[in-house]
Amino acid sequence: MDADVLVAGAGAAGLAAALAAGERGRSVIVLDARQNFRQDSNTSMSTAMIPAGGSRWQQALGIDDDRELFYADIIRKTKGAAYEPVARALTRTAPTLVEWLADRHGLPLSLATDVDYPGHSRRRCHTVPERSGQALHGHLLRAIEALPSVTLAVPMTLQAVEVPGAGPIRAIVSEPGGSPDTIEVGAVVLATGGFGGNQELVRRHLPSIADAWYFGSAGNNGSAIAIGENVGADLGYLDAYQGHGSVATPTGIMVTWTAIMHGGLILNGEGRRFDDETQGYSEYAEKVLAQPTGVCWLVLDERIDQLCRPFADYARLVESGAIHWAADRDEVASRIGVSVAAVDRTLSDADAAARSQVPDAFGRRTWEQPLAAPYGLVRITGALFHTQGGLLVDEQARVLEHGRPMRGLYAAGGAAAGMSGHGAAGYLAGNGLLAALGLGFLAGSTSAAVG
Repeated sequence: MDADVLVAGAGAAGLAAALAAGERGRSVIVLDARQNFRQDSNTSMSTAMIPAGGSRWQQALGIDDDRELFYADIIRKTKGAAYEPVARALTRTAPTLVEWLADRHGLPLSLATDVDYPGHSRRRCHTVPERSGQALHGHLLRAIEALPSVTLAVPMTLQAVEVPGAGPIRAIVSEPGGSPDTIEVGAVVLATGGFGGNQELVRRHLPSIADAWYFGSAGNNGSAIAIGENVGADLGYLDAYQGHGSVATPTGIMVTWTAIMHGGLILNGEGRRFDDETQGYSEYAEKVLAQPTGVCWLVLDERIDQLCRPFADYARLVESGAIHWAADRDEVASRIGVSVAAVDRTLSDADAAARSQVPDAFGRRTWEQPLAAPYGLVRITGALFHTQGGLLVDEQARVLEHGRPMRGLYAAGGAAAGMSGHGAAGYLAGNGLLAALGLGFLAGSTSAAVG
């Protein structure tokens, strides 16, 4: 064979698979079709949050959490629709995963203890100091460079796989402008991402978000689905996706939902709130897009501004000048282009609810503190971040065919069906990154053990 394991995709999923297989002495080829994969990946665009219930970081802080509680949160958020094998596998693996990344491969992980995320009943998101996906990706790449058994081949495209009844798996690959070549390997891990960059597939499977801004890698073109279909693999949950309800426009910088969880509000173009902002940033994308013109305003204050500063994306937002400060409600109304009476009524109602003087009209319960002048305003819209459906895999990340695992074929990250159920509302913070790193870790470990 040319290698024990071939990994298609050099994002978090592919790199985790390569690390798990490579550290076990297997020869690994990691290929990626994009020369600029270090910048253009869903991993680099993330906020680097990896949820795990029952980690040693939680235990050190006395946080009462475990795998079963995390699993229960997923079932609750998805209303029982989560893909059970993957949800079980990822919640079971997550504590081992974060400790493996830190102890075996030197990632500087810690627990984010300063914010609650929608759907998580405990503070269980682990991250790097920069809270930046690009920084996380860099740490993973440095770990790969330390393994002599792993070879990175870029740019190189996986076109197809052939799974004979016995013998090596054949991977058909090509360089840009080159002729196809065949590599014989013991196993293939499909980690090429989802299909958010494929407009035809998005319109077919996600019509409700098809006209939204796509805030993900162009490399997520559904290639894993095409490769899997060609060998008869099972597909599922293709209607599932992660959206985001606060992408600054026109700068295209994500506004961390931390701003909302610390007490921020979202107002539409009429100066009114229209729902409970804390229910989740994924489902809020469609709610924002449903407002007049599909553009809204996120309102925060100086306290929230300071709490958001540790996030790299928020620092970029500040540097871009996308936050407009208003001294009082009159200036807020002027910036939005509505009457002062409309803004004053909206902010007064929210203030009373935040002080527990009246129930919130939209059922919001998480406030921290009422907003205080001066107010920061960011013009935002909703966006599609990445898809959550794809190839069905078992608890070892093996691709299924008619419900049975295929020999030597694995999938991780956006290439596989995740644990978010259907639609957008089942997504919890970190679901995508955990599916990438967790399924990648399982795929690499299993392929190395049987290769």
